[in-house]
Amino acid sequence: MERRTFLRTAVVGSSAAAFGGTLWRGAAYAAPAQPGTGPYGALQAANANGIALPAGFTSRIVARSGQTVPGTSYAWHSAPDGGAVFADGSGWIYVSNSEVSSGSGGGASAVRFDSAGNVTSASRILSGTNNNCAGGRTPWNTWLSCEEVTRGFVYETDPWGVNAAVQRPALGRFKHEAAAADPDHGYIYLTEDETDGRFYRFRPITWGNLASGTLEALVAGSATSGPVTWAAVPDPDGSPTQTRYQVSGAKVFNGGEGCFYAAGTCWFTTKGDNRVWAYDANASSISLVYDDSLVTGGAAPLTGVDNVTRSGSGDLYVAEDGGNMEICLITPDGTVAPFLRISGQSGSEITGPAFSPDGTRLYFSSQRGTSGSSSGGITYEVKGPFRS
Repeated sequence: MERRTFLRTAVVGSSAAAFGGTLWRGAAYAAPAQPGTGPYGALQAANANGIALPAGFTSRIVARSGQTVPGTSYAWHSAPDGGAVFADGSGWIYVSNSEVSSGSGGGASAVRFDSAGNVTSASRILSGTNNNCAGGRTPWNTWLSCEEVTRGFVYETDPWGVNAAVQRPALGRFKHEAAAADPDHGYIYLTEDETDGRFYRFRPITWGNLASGTLEALVAGSATSGPVTWAAVPDPDGSPTQTRYQVSGAKVFNGGEGCFYAAGTCWFTTKGDNRVWAYDANASSISLVYDDSLVTGGAAPLTGVDNVTRSGSGDLYVAEDGGNMEICLITPDGTVAPFLRISGQSGSEITGPAFSPDGTRLYFSSQRGTSGSSSGGITYEVKGPFRS
């Protein structure tokens, strides 16, 4: 039996309980998050890696674009973007996209760690694709790598590099950004990086097999909160009519970015209006978790919203594309605060936040590093007393 088939068989039917953590205030958020003191306190002075962190946290550089990953013979890819972590026996694997063209090395790579967090190997797991921006992990332990180009594809990729990547056109051909798997209801949620993008969900005929199914777009008019419906996209191929124009009444989202599912909710971000959204899959409703235009009592701490992940405690970690190069966290009780800040890299963006299986390490990248070039990317690890 192939590794992918075995892993899929082992997890089909799993629930959101596997994600752990506390529940949020509920589907209908009383108000978007407001600035406050985060659970880890103030940021300290920037360390030797140029990262300001709360007391008790440390950082290290895992890899640099164009340079051999320490402890391996593999040269790390350019423009590291969306990422995820996969358990690997007593260790783990961090997968990272490369947001460059196929001719410049687009695709994805993986770094393997042992139980102590030491790098043991690194390798290419996807090649020949274009502008692989974000994506998402599946419960059957594959990585959905998304092309951020017009009529782009989603590629289902093996983090171990054993099985060849598979193109998944049934998930739609559009300017893909991120994906999030919902094992409780049997959907894959998808964001679209267009100023008039849509929010999609894909229901495979058989959960765990993304070869065929139904692609739908969220319908909610102009509402920012309340019940929503879904309507099938007639032609997921997106030609001659692009998918976002095929469903009458589909809600417009201004620049869809990261998304992450846990505990009955899919959180996703829109960069054009600096918002973090929550889709309650149980109630089929949406609400605003954060909106920088609704911040009161001072400047908005989170701008340029991009990739998002969630810790075991229920805290959301939102990376900034631009802004002041921070990862900000949003707590379940509605407080937004900086968790870290990278200095001296204003021409870059933070990408790919993902936690190790035990929740003690956070991986992420500065896509263009200090040089402001795709060849200057840096991938980091932060270790510390994260809330569980």
